[in-house]
Amino acid sequence: MQVRKRIHVSGIVQGVGFRPYVYRLADAHHLSGHIANNAAGVVIEVQGLDAAVAEFLRALQSGAPPLALITDLQVAEIACNGDAAFTILPSEKSETVRTLILPDIATCDDCLRELFDPSDRRYLYPFINCTNCGPRFTIIRGLPYDRPQTSMSIFPMCPQCQAEYDNPRNRRFHAQPNACPDCGPRVELLDAAGHALASADDVADAAELLRAGSIVAVKGLGGFHLAADATNAVAVERLRDRKHRVEKPFAVMVPDITAAESFCELNAEDRALLSSPRRPIVLLPRKPNGAIADSVAPFQSTLGIFLPYTPLHHILLQKSKLPALVMTSGNLSEEPIAIANSEAVSRLSGIADAFLGNNREILLRCDDSVVRRIAGRTRHLRRSRGYVPVPVFLHREFPAVLAVGGELKNTICVLNGRQAFLSQHIGDLENAEAFGLFREAIAHMQNILEVHPSILAHDLHPDYFSTRWALAQTGMRAIAVQHHHAHIASCMAENHLDGHVIGIALDGTGYGTDGCVWGGEVLLAGYESFTRAAHLANVPMPGGAAAIRQPWRMAVSYLASHFGEKFGDLPIEFNHWLDRTKTNTLLKMMKENINSPLTSSCGRLFDAVAALIGVRRYINYEGQAAIELETAMGNCNDALCYPVGLRPSSSINGACTQIDTRPMFENLLRDLQSQVSVPVLSRRFHNGVVEAFARAAELARHQSALNRVCLSGGSFQNAFLLEHLAQRLASSGFEVFSQSEVPTGDGGLSLGQAMVAGG
Repeated sequence: MQVRKRIHVSGIVQGVGFRPYVYRLADAHHLSGHIANNAAGVVIEVQGLDAAVAEFLRALQSGAPPLALITDLQVAEIACNGDAAFTILPSEKSETVRTLILPDIATCDDCLRELFDPSDRRYLYPFINCTNCGPRFTIIRGLPYDRPQTSMSIFPMCPQCQAEYDNPRNRRFHAQPNACPDCGPRVELLDAAGHALASADDVADAAELLRAGSIVAVKGLGGFHLAADATNAVAVERLRDRKHRVEKPFAVMVPDITAAESFCELNAEDRALLSSPRRPIVLLPRKPNGAIADSVAPFQSTLGIFLPYTPLHHILLQKSKLPALVMTSGNLSEEPIAIANSEAVSRLSGIADAFLGNNREILLRCDDSVVRRIAGRTRHLRRSRGYVPVPVFLHREFPAVLAVGGELKNTICVLNGRQAFLSQHIGDLENAEAFGLFREAIAHMQNILEVHPSILAHDLHPDYFSTRWALAQTGMRAIAVQHHHAHIASCMAENHLDGHVIGIALDGTGYGTDGCVWGGEVLLAGYESFTRAAHLANVPMPGGAAAIRQPWRMAVSYLASHFGEKFGDLPIEFNHWLDRTKTNTLLKMMKENINSPLTSSCGRLFDAVAALIGVRRYINYEGQAAIELETAMGNCNDALCYPVGLRPSSSINGACTQIDTRPMFENLLRDLQSQVSVPVLSRRFHNGVVEAFARAAELARHQSALNRVCLSGGSFQNAFLLEHLAQRLASSGFEVFSQSEVPTGDGGLSLGQAMVAGG
C-alpha cells in the first residue's frame, strides 16, 4: 500500500549534508517526494510502499551526517500525490526562525587530502571546504542558511563549482562557501603599511617572514591572529612588547598530534579533543626542556595548544617548516579581535610586520575557544569558535529573555523555549571597542534567531557597561540578578536542575546585595531566589581595584585584619620586602575607610596568600596570582591543611555563617617562619580552602536539609580546587554538580542571569 508522510526535523540540519543524505536515503528506498530547508529546520515529504517509508523513518536518525544534531522529529500522514521522483526544493522563508546554526568547523580529512594533492584542482587553495567543514557562523547574515545569506554571495560559482553544488551525490552539494581558485576568495600579502607586496606565492612569502622572526597578522575564520615563531624567544618577546601583553600566556598552533606530543603530555581524550572538528585551544601539561620559548607561557606548567583548523593554517605551517607558531588574537590587549583587512592594518600596524589577508568578509568576530580537562571532563574556559552558536538545551520551556552578562569575560545569552543561545566570547567591557562588539553580538544574535525578548536580565552592579546599556533600553522589562546567584543558576541550568541547591560560588568580584564585594559564597539558591548561608569573612580592599592589580595590598589587609598593625614585627620575608611608607598609607586607608570596600572574595584570598609567600605581588593579567599559586604547588601531596573557623553572623539576608581565616593565617605564618617550602605552603592552603567550604556546605545542609551542591565561579578554573572539593563533598554524601558545557567563570554568567529572569 502506498503512503505519504510529512516529516518536520528540527536541530542542526542545515549546512551539514542533511539534505543530500535524505535524498540518497529516499533514492535507496525507491521513494518519491521532496525535502526543503525552512526556518525551523527541514521539512520532508516521502511517498512509497508502507514498509519502505517505515524503513526510511527508522534510518533517518541512525545514519544522519556526523555534524547533524536532530532535536525534534514530527511525522504526520498526508494524502498521496503523483510525484514520480524525490527532489530537493529551494529553501523556504517563514516568520519565525527555530533552526540551529552550525559553528565554524575545522577542515575535514577529505578536503585536506585534496588540498595537498598536486593533481587536484584545489591544490593548496586556502579556502577549500565542503558540506562537512568550513565557515558557518562567522559568514552568515540570516536564515535559512543559503549562499545569498552569507558573505560568499559576492563570489559567483564557476561551472565546475556550481555542478558540485547542484549534485546531491557530491560532497559539496549545497556547501554554501564552496569555491575554487577560479571563482572564490583569494589571499593577499600586505606590508606593515597595508600595501600589497609583489609575490608569486603570498603564503610562502608569509612563511618565510615567520622563519626570519617577523610577526605576521593572519586572517582566519573569526578574525586575525598575530603569528610568530614559537621557538624564537626574540620574536616572542617582540610580540609581547608590541602587543602590550607582559606575561599572559600565548596559544601555540602545531601542525599535528605528533608535534603536540613533543611539547606536552597527552592522553587519548586530549588527542581526540585536539583533533575534533571544533579545534579548541587545549591547556595541557607542559614537558620540560621543549623547543618552545619559555616566554610563550612564563611561570606556567601548561601550554595552550591547538591544531590548524583552516586550509590556510595547514599551508602556512607546511611552508614555514616551523614546529610551532604563536597564534594569538589579532588585537592590542583587552581590545576585540580585528576582522577586516583595513581594520587590521589600522589597529595592528604597530604590531605586525606584514598582513596575510583575504577578500572573504568576516561578518562576526569570534575568538578561539579555550578548554581544559579537569576531573575527567572537558571544561570551557572560553566558549567561542567551534561551539557557538550551538545552544544549551534546557530541561523545560522558558520565556524569551536577553541576558547581557557582566563586565569581565562577557557573553550575552538569548533564552528561547528550551534553548539558551550564548554568544561568542566578547571579553572585558573596559573600552569603546569592546562595548561596540557587545552591541554587535546582541544585534546579530537576535537577528539570526529572530527572537525579540520582552525580558532583559543584567548584573546587579550599577556601574557595569552591560548594566548601563540594559537600563537604557525601552520595551523590555529589566531584571537585576545578583552575580553569584547567576553563577549558581548557570550551573543548575546546565545540569537540568529545578528546586533549590546549596551553591558554592567562588570568584574574584561580584556586587553583593549589601554593597560589599562578594566572591567566597555559600548560597541556598533556586532560580527564583537565594539566601546567603555562609561566606568568607570580609576584609578591606585598600585602593579598590588597585588591590586586584597589586596582591601585596590584600596580604597587608588580611594581616592587619587578623593581627593588627603590629603584624610588621613578624619575622617573615614579606615584611622585609614591604615599603613602610606605602604600608602605613594602606593601614590609614583601611582604618578610615578611604577607598577600601569590604570583600569576601575567594580570589582576593588567593591573591593575599600568593603575595605573602612570594609567588606574585603584582599581576599583569587578571587571575595571574591565583594561577601561579596553583602552579607553585607542583606535585606536592602534603596532606595537612590550614584550618578556618566557622562563626555565626548576620546580614541583610538574615543569619549566616562567616568563614574566619585567622586560624589559616596563623598556621601559614608559623610555616613561613619555619621556612617551609613554597609547594608545601600552596598545597596546605589549597587543602584548607577545600576543607573550609566543605564544612560550610555541611553546615548549610544541616540547616536546610538540601543535599545537592552546585559549584560555580571563576575560582573553579583551578583544577585542584574543583577536583578536590567535589571529591570531598561527594565523600560526605553530597550530590555534586559542576560545569563543563559553558564556562564556570563569568563567560557563563549570562546563562544564569537568563534563567533567573525567566524562571
